[in-house]
Amino acid sequence: MRAWIFPGQGSHRKGMGAGLIDRHRALVETADAVLGFPLAPLLRDDPDKRLGDTRYAQPALFVVEALTVLTARADGEPEPGVLAGHSLGEYAALFAAGCFDFETGVRLVKRRGELMSGGGVGDFGMLAVLGLSAEELAGTLGRYGADTVDIANHNARTQVVLSGPAEQLRTVATRLREDGAARTVPLAVRTAFHSRYMRAAATEFAGFLAGFTLRPPALPVIANVTAAPYGDDVAGLLARQIAEPVQWARSMSLLVGLGVRDVDERGPGTVLTGLWQAALKDAPAPAPRAAVRPPASAEPAAHRDPVPPNGRTTPPDPGPPDPQPPVSAPPALTPAHPAPAPQAPAVFRAERLGSAEFRRDHRVRAAYLAGSMYKGISSAELVLRMGRAGLLGFLGTGGLGLDRIARDLDRIARESGPYRPYGANLLHTPADPVREDAVASLCVRSGVRSVEAAGFTRITPALVRVRFAGARQDADGPVAGRHVIAKVSRPEVARAFLAPAPAAVVDRLLAEGGLTPEEGRIARRLPVSGDLCVESDSGGHTDGGVALALLPTIARLRDRVCAEHGYRRRVRVGAAGGLGTPEAVAAVFLLGADFVLTGSVNQCSPEAGTAEAVKELLAGLDVQDTTYAPAGDMFELGARVQVVRKGTLFPARANKLYQLYRQYGALEELDDRTRRSLEEQCFGRPVEDVWRETEAHLARTAPGELTRARRSDRHRMALVFRWYFVHSTRLAMHGTPEQQVNYQIHCGPAMGAFNRYAAGGELADWRRRHVDVIADRLMTGAASLLTDRTNAMLRAQS
Repeated sequence: MRAWIFPGQGSHRKGMGAGLIDRHRALVETADAVLGFPLAPLLRDDPDKRLGDTRYAQPALFVVEALTVLTARADGEPEPGVLAGHSLGEYAALFAAGCFDFETGVRLVKRRGELMSGGGVGDFGMLAVLGLSAEELAGTLGRYGADTVDIANHNARTQVVLSGPAEQLRTVATRLREDGAARTVPLAVRTAFHSRYMRAAATEFAGFLAGFTLRPPALPVIANVTAAPYGDDVAGLLARQIAEPVQWARSMSLLVGLGVRDVDERGPGTVLTGLWQAALKDAPAPAPRAAVRPPASAEPAAHRDPVPPNGRTTPPDPGPPDPQPPVSAPPALTPAHPAPAPQAPAVFRAERLGSAEFRRDHRVRAAYLAGSMYKGISSAELVLRMGRAGLLGFLGTGGLGLDRIARDLDRIARESGPYRPYGANLLHTPADPVREDAVASLCVRSGVRSVEAAGFTRITPALVRVRFAGARQDADGPVAGRHVIAKVSRPEVARAFLAPAPAAVVDRLLAEGGLTPEEGRIARRLPVSGDLCVESDSGGHTDGGVALALLPTIARLRDRVCAEHGYRRRVRVGAAGGLGTPEAVAAVFLLGADFVLTGSVNQCSPEAGTAEAVKELLAGLDVQDTTYAPAGDMFELGARVQVVRKGTLFPARANKLYQLYRQYGALEELDDRTRRSLEEQCFGRPVEDVWRETEAHLARTAPGELTRARRSDRHRMALVFRWYFVHSTRLAMHGTPEQQVNYQIHCGPAMGAFNRYAAGGELADWRRRHVDVIADRLMTGAASLLTDRTNAMLRAQS
């Protein structure tokens, strides 16, 4: 197989493109009109010395490389099997793959050049380091204390380019020379390309890209940012590329693994050809063998979409990223022998992980969900941001008033339109079935297509109605009214969701007019849920389960129950809990998850509906900084929630309240010291005031509970203690600074894991952790890990 590779800024020179301008005069005139200056004299003679300016060099080089592609095709040259471009050269590769037309490409690189020439400018620079690997150099920079310097290009095994403040680069160069560690070559630039200093430019370019429709590549294109083939998110990766490192060495290794034998460098110079030859020399030479495809996540059939899918959604707003342009290549290296035909490598894409049926049914570009968080922490803003990115998020309805839920759902439906995905949470409230029914009705009325069912231990009328209201029979069989994604952590609960609706529940709904006769018939034939989400050690309500045990167990149960009922389509099984790193996401996909759902990590996003003080606290957590406390909504039952323990005394105080509830039968039995402690530390007011507030609330909302409390001293005590759980949540939601010790923050260890993963990068700042950026980093990272590690295993077996 042959690859076309395109060089980036640094390879341009006066006189490039000779012969192309006359042959493609109409296109050159189009470029002139977009750029506002004539290209021909710039390319031919550069009379004003503008090729040294990024604003002119980048569009000039793109035009030359794009015309090279058109010329090759007009001359009947064979098409390549794969494409790659270094930094700016990636635009020529994407043009060759049909992602955009010529004029659009010129507009994109014109703006890119303008932004990059103005970002990270001043006393900055770039330094080529020859003789150390990227890993060795990263360790050396750490020893030198050069924490303001970034790796911008990883060009070859021992050729790396750094970006950063000029003074720090000079210090690094001096230390490397004195240590005899490597040779260094300062680059003739005063800009820190592909580094943290370009983040503002990357963000602005992301907004610019949002005005264009970029098509997925028709030929494989290896992305600089991921060293993996592009998927649908062309705009996202192009924006990230400005501020993230160019992973050229890994990209070349991937080409070798894909079976590429020859490359054509389509542009001025032979820099990339030299780097390709170095990659060939460094690559292992596997023995020829039959092609083997490594197992990927299963893509089983699933319950069909209640409404046929319509079109694609817009790509996500990208977050900041890594590195930059090529430098002179090492001396040309000739392979000692031609590489034998390698076995077919594994190439995983973020957009292809998990179940294809899941992606189609839920109209999402990736099998990734942002789960609900109570009190609107998973806010309307979070759900809308996910939808704009072509991803599904769920509004956290738990603890919100019905009026607020209705307003939020109306807003989400209005701003999402008919194509963008969105969902809402239906929380089981056994003490208040009327509320559960009301939330279900709001979901049906508001056109919610995907409902996340949480906290259910049995199948309720509200759950059956939200699943089957609007169900119908078509030519291919029964179709449910909407998707229900059921969070489960116990096999017996999973079995209930896998079965059709209980006959007694269906009969009741039919008698009350909650379902039509046709909807009732379908409810007796299809499972209550078409998607099970296996919830392991998550934040909030949790059984503390282990994904390695739960996920395969429930997947096997799914297979057995689906066979028992003879379903035409298999229920999908996904994973949640502990998913805070690409490694964790990759692991559950290898276990067979059809989709993943995150929760804790999204609390620390700008879109999350919690206080900034809480987000600051969350961003400082480590993996050990969570613990268990009683659940306020199921206090008497002893149910537990996982919460933050660092920086707050809520877990200790909540556990003390539960101990007192177990020990005493009434508030009057508390000794004076214990009572004072509660009033001063937990309540901040006399116990009598807490009861009066609780009594007034129950008189308005739950008079039956108030009657029960007046008859039972123990129940009255439980209600007073439960007031603290409501109060502690309210304090955290408002971010009351002087009350941090009483914050109740539901969170799992995934938050600390993500903090460690993000440390030292742009996402260390929670203000950059947009919910769709978190999604893309976890999924892209998981795909890259699966690609690298699967191929390493295959090579080891060669």
